[in-house]
Amino acid sequence: MATQPASEKKTLYDFTVKDAKGNDVDLSVYKGKVLLIVNVASKCGLTNDNYAELNQIYLKYKEKGFEILAFPCNQFGAQEPGTNEEIADFVCTRFKSEFPIFDKIDVNGDNAAPVYEFLKTGFYGILGGDVQWNFAKFLVDKNGQPVDRYYPTTSPFTVERDIQKHLGLQ
Repeated sequence: MATQPASEKKTLYDFTVKDAKGNDVDLSVYKGKVLLIVNVASKCGLTNDNYAELNQIYLKYKEKGFEILAFPCNQFGAQEPGTNEEIADFVCTRFKSEFPIFDKIDVNGDNAAPVYEFLKTGFYGILGGDVQWNFAKFLVDKNGQPVDRYYPTTSPFTVERDIQKHLGLQ
């Protein structure tokens, strides 16, 4: 199943990705949860605010069926140059993040991760379907369907109302 093209996938739960240690993670383990999927970078001007706000949102809603899935990406200004181990250490030490950090991936181009090809389907930004920069955010509902896309400059706090709605808290 991990080799199927993104076009044959019906939900996010059809994908298997690698975690930061190189282990396979079947995304079906997140069935029934609302997910915010973010391409992250440690040397970006958006890093500090995004990680700080993502952490607060995560801690507030993790016990209510919410998860953040962070995918490091070095495609934008080479702002995520480290190894997976260095990235995980940076995020966990500097920001005390508890949400999962996955394998470094490409989000655009010929080598884009299939999960990102799926997420981008039907959600276009100023650059068409491509992710514009670090910290683009995709909200996925409890059924594994992408329901919204947010620009990199969108504060995670701005996304909170949508998270609440999909968690059934509004």
